[in-house]
Amino acid sequence: MTGTVNVADLRLVDWGTATAEERHRILARGSDHDGVDEGLRASIATIVEDVRKRGDAALVDALGRFDKMTLPAERLRVSEEEFAQARAAVSERLIEAIRTSITQVRAFNELIVERASWTAEPRPGLLVGEQATAIPSVGLFVPSGKGSFPSVLIQIATPAVVAGVERIVVMVPPVPGGSGQVDPATLVAAQELGLSEVYRSNGPAGIAALACGTETVPRVRKIVGPGSPAVACAQLEVQRLGCVVEVGFGPTDALIVADDSADLRLLAADLINEAEHGPDSSAVLVSISRPVLEGVRAHVAEQLAELPEPRRTYATTSITANGGLVLAADREEAMAVANAYAPEHLQLAVEGPKTWLPLAKYSGTVLLGQWTTFAASNFAIGTPATLPTTGFAQVSSGVTASTYLVRAAIAQLDEAEFRRLAPVVTELAGHEGFPAHAATVTVREDASE
Repeated sequence: MTGTVNVADLRLVDWGTATAEERHRILARGSDHDGVDEGLRASIATIVEDVRKRGDAALVDALGRFDKMTLPAERLRVSEEEFAQARAAVSERLIEAIRTSITQVRAFNELIVERASWTAEPRPGLLVGEQATAIPSVGLFVPSGKGSFPSVLIQIATPAVVAGVERIVVMVPPVPGGSGQVDPATLVAAQELGLSEVYRSNGPAGIAALACGTETVPRVRKIVGPGSPAVACAQLEVQRLGCVVEVGFGPTDALIVADDSADLRLLAADLINEAEHGPDSSAVLVSISRPVLEGVRAHVAEQLAELPEPRRTYATTSITANGGLVLAADREEAMAVANAYAPEHLQLAVEGPKTWLPLAKYSGTVLLGQWTTFAASNFAIGTPATLPTTGFAQVSSGVTASTYLVRAAIAQLDEAEFRRLAPVVTELAGHEGFPAHAATVTVREDASE
């Protein structure tokens, strides 16, 4: 199925002469992002409070009200029989792809865990370092409203398994329009990872259940996973209840920086790649070459026209309304635009991308060259693909084993080093009015006499 896309809709913005409004549109992904709608926040707060008070009964009611499904509380947890049925429903080729993806993600995160704990001796008599330990429990949310996303579970669960989290709980909304079934591919991914605690629930209610605990769903210390605006709102709401939530996972966004060495056809394909996620996604191409930007337009229009609906409309909106083409004066300005945008995914489609890398300060992931595609990063490389969006890359990072580790600083002094530092302790303790602190020094001086 093909359609037509107007190339003129793909605007080219010269960053050097662009108005403040034009720059804002690009950096804001076509939206002002004024925060959570108050009406939505109020309704989600009501759901969270209902789950906190009524537990399983509230989960059952939410499934009936929002998902139009009548399920008893006994079916909130996915059964062993359902796991078996899911495996029978999934092709061997998909199972192998899931296994390979898990292997890749595992290998990357094992490297992180190996380096997580460390010690050093900056001077004789002083040992310092960090000891990393897995958090005790986590709830992982996997969306299913727009399709089947086993890769999401692979990306957020494999690092938790590698980190050694003792209890990993998975929450998945049932497949829309069904009678309560959970996406089979997601169940296969869970099973391949050795995860058996999988629950079905309406999204916001499920987040509340993970944070509060119910008769069936255990309470966890942290929640990780992307979701709809309603799910994101629920994640913000439950933090008031003392549950830590990894936030910043909103609509997908991607930015490509390209020069004259880039293949225009490949640029178009990679620009469309992340744009097809949804109408709230954003895709931007920045180049120091006007011919590259003008030349890619026809390829984008041609490739968009080949997409089936609704992906064609999603991608078109993401590029023309929420993204666009940006002309930069030089390499420094191109990377300044990228850093201001702080993309979830950044691709450097340039000659010698490693020489550009030091200029890339803020992005969820940096992909070097046109062979390192967004899709390969999402599904196969093993680097994180659940990444901060909407500019959150300026203050947070993607989901890796580090997400599931806490670090305790460790230190050891010998007597000589203690005595060298003792005057610092007594002086600051005296200034701040802590005599007991100072006494820990004097008592040792007295003991040595």
